[in-house]
Amino acid sequence: MTPSQSLLSIACLMSAASALAQEKVLNIYSARHYPTDEVMYSDFSKATGIKINRVDADDAGILARLKAEGAASPADVILLVDAARLWRAEVDGLFLPIQSKVLEEAIPANLRAKTADKGGTAWFGLSTRARVVVFDKLRHNKTDFDSYEKLADPKFKGQLCIRSGSHPYNLSLFGAMTEHLGPQKTEVWLKGLVENMARSPKGGDTDQIKGVAAGECGVAVTNTYYLARMMRSTNPADKAVTEKIGVVFPNQSSWGTHVNVAGGAVARHAKNTDNAVKFLEYLASPAAQNHFANGNNEWPVAKGVSFDNPALKAMTGGSFKSELLPISAVGMNQIKVQQMLDRVGFK
Repeated sequence: MTPSQSLLSIACLMSAASALAQEKVLNIYSARHYPTDEVMYSDFSKATGIKINRVDADDAGILARLKAEGAASPADVILLVDAARLWRAEVDGLFLPIQSKVLEEAIPANLRAKTADKGGTAWFGLSTRARVVVFDKLRHNKTDFDSYEKLADPKFKGQLCIRSGSHPYNLSLFGAMTEHLGPQKTEVWLKGLVENMARSPKGGDTDQIKGVAAGECGVAVTNTYYLARMMRSTNPADKAVTEKIGVVFPNQSSWGTHVNVAGGAVARHAKNTDNAVKFLEYLASPAAQNHFANGNNEWPVAKGVSFDNPALKAMTGGSFKSELLPISAVGMNQIKVQQMLDRVGFK
């Protein structure tokens, strides 16, 4: 064998080894901090032989890290839990648009990025969480809060509990309200929320639910998966909380209840692109979609997927009308919403 042939042979071996390594590894940056997701990662690895390396952080931390790492980022898949952050990352060019017939057929058009002109789709929604109203059953009934607008009614002064206005879950709701009502009416509505607060915003959604059950608040706003988690709990204290509250899916007679989207994308500088697409396609499969519903109490989004979560079904009877706003519209309202929150004193 000549020296040139030896070099060529070594180069071929190195190329083959590199390709093999690429086939077996997937690096994920995930804002999904749910222990129940471990089953999905494990099942995917068992089925494909692909080893998953994962970095966990919140949405904002992941986006900041991607920007700092640039082309040197090892990330292949990005999992985020807020619609506005998905939109922001797309606008900032942090995702690699992909083409996948599996994902396009499974995920409804309003729950994925509309970027066909960029050679593919930048991100796909994989599950949703409805932003609902919970109330003290001894003081109120469902018709009192059958729309988000009613939360600002002066007759409920001193009764509202809600987490920080700048939290992504609320920013997305308020961005949607801006799209429905217009900026001026939304700002008046936000001012009404502030005037109706039982206390300054604090804690997470679970704290708001407990505040209603304890009589500190008459009404609160929460994402459904927090409530479903308590409804399915075997802890007697959680059971006692859920027995004292009612739940409303607002605006069923108008535009529908606001839903936030948890989704996934391929990172702009992914080194294992094929594996990344395989993983996203797996998350749209019936097995993974059922896990979103039964494991973490989220609403599955893939077409034709059924689920058997007793808490989610108890809330709605199995279905509800959700709003169909484009995610981009909600995302583009974020700066405007934050300015309104500052003006009305919503902390």
